[in-house]
Amino acid sequence: MSIINTQVQPFKTEAFHNGKFVTVSDESIKGKWSVFIFMPAAFTFNCPTEIEDAADNYAAFQKMGAEVYIITTDTHFSHKVWHETSPAVGKAKFPLVGDPTHTLTNAFGVHIPEAGLALRGTFIINPEGVIKTAEIHSNEIARDVSETLRKLKAAQYTAAHPGEVCPAKWKEGEATLTPSLDLVGKI
Repeated sequence: MSIINTQVQPFKTEAFHNGKFVTVSDESIKGKWSVFIFMPAAFTFNCPTEIEDAADNYAAFQKMGAEVYIITTDTHFSHKVWHETSPAVGKAKFPLVGDPTHTLTNAFGVHIPEAGLALRGTFIINPEGVIKTAEIHSNEIARDVSETLRKLKAAQYTAAHPGEVCPAKWKEGEATLTPSLDLVGKI
């Protein structure tokens, strides 16, 4: 069963964010767009490259009114040390969320039970806490956050313009489509 257009399940966990430990929950993410980026674990190989990519684009997420959450199956304590010891991870100004109980990885369908780790999953959640996009792939393939930004723009556009859809490779400012009987078989 797909989690698209479903409400984020209740959760409450701890994160390391800007030098402090903070609580992150299903309630605390409401009211703004959220991007959940699941990674296997702290102190791994590909994960710092993805965190650095997200950090380099964080201003764009903030400009769009979105918060980024990096989530691994580690604790918030591990994330503190990871942030302090990795130059790439040290760039992160967004919450590094611990999920040692696997509540989030299970709820989002990215848990690897035999390893106790997460698959790489990216989810865009609207301000009401509804999941609008989901991308899950194998851990040897790192992501490009520019595609996440494009999807966030499309999700925000369609939320603000009900009845319109964003076609393939849509970029902000480009034409959208209004589904109708007249378009069937003509595109």
